[in-house]
Amino acid sequence: MTRPSPGSRFVDNPSFENTIALEVSIKSPTPTLTVDLKKQGQQLGYIRVPRSANLAGWGGLWLAVSFVSNGEGPTVLVLGGNHGDEYEGQFATLDLIRTIDPDEVAGRLIMVPCLSPEASRAGTRLWPSGANFNRSFPGSPDGDTHEQLADFFTRGLFPECDYVIDLHSGGRSMVWSQMSHMHVVENLEQRRAMLEGMLAFNSDFHLLYTDVAGSGLLPGEAERQGKVVITTEAGGGGFPTRASLNGAYEGLRNVLRHIGVLQGKVATRADLGKDPAVILSATDASQYAFAHEAGLYETLIAPGERVESGQPMGLIHHPERLDRQTEPVSAPCDGIVAACRAFPWVEQGTCVGVVGIPTTTDAIL
Repeated sequence: MTRPSPGSRFVDNPSFENTIALEVSIKSPTPTLTVDLKKQGQQLGYIRVPRSANLAGWGGLWLAVSFVSNGEGPTVLVLGGNHGDEYEGQFATLDLIRTIDPDEVAGRLIMVPCLSPEASRAGTRLWPSGANFNRSFPGSPDGDTHEQLADFFTRGLFPECDYVIDLHSGGRSMVWSQMSHMHVVENLEQRRAMLEGMLAFNSDFHLLYTDVAGSGLLPGEAERQGKVVITTEAGGGGFPTRASLNGAYEGLRNVLRHIGVLQGKVATRADLGKDPAVILSATDASQYAFAHEAGLYETLIAPGERVESGQPMGLIHHPERLDRQTEPVSAPCDGIVAACRAFPWVEQGTCVGVVGIPTTTDAIL
């Protein structure tokens, strides 16, 4: 593929003159970035979001940022901890920050290891306020803290970038086969670039997915701006294993080499002695299985297993009603299990499984 030049986009975006600080008004102070995106070399700093809290009338939420710029090349934004209890991406980004040699970089790397630090410390998916940062886009400069931060990315950082890598995993709620995934965007050139980046993660599975829990996704806003967006589900269950961490570390670096922002040989699955990856499509909401009532959910399947339509994927138990039998939750279609429920308690409408149907690169394009 032809690499886009730094700052290029597949669609036009309004100009954003000052990416270091958004418009500042007395009424509503806005987030600021303490690193200079125009300077060469390596910098450590923060995204500072102003905030007034119970124990601090004047304070803020500070997100640590590492920035490396060296010569010509693409601009890549690497993000972890979009949801607080998804730790694999946080570890992978922190490892990259600690070990990267600026001389290996060709272009610009902006790395934010944890977008939701308070949720990360608490081991929760959502912010203490109840905000889901990954449902906060495009955000608002005059909104709550999460909306101001989303607006800063939307109008400040995304326009600077060619690639956005958003590292997710299942957190406490879901266990995934380690994979990278993508939306099937309309622009064919953008879609091809996203497909190539997804495959470079070198996981056993990849997934085409749709949004079944509302709008406002971070990847969706970046895609709307024409960016090449690469996302992952690097394990889950709230327990980063050695295997899931190694896969995230190695996958992230290989994607960066594929993009060209990090020097070194791009490895293929054949190079690693692995069989070709399986690409799964779960672009229809009917492929997502939901609990039809509350209870204690017992999973009967594991990610990577084949299932048939109607096959029980799990059982809902009723600890307060010993007179009741378990209620099965059935597979919505034939296919391969991409993810299953991790945390046992479920409410009515909780997703307990995702079934993907194998597809090909030709079909995607």
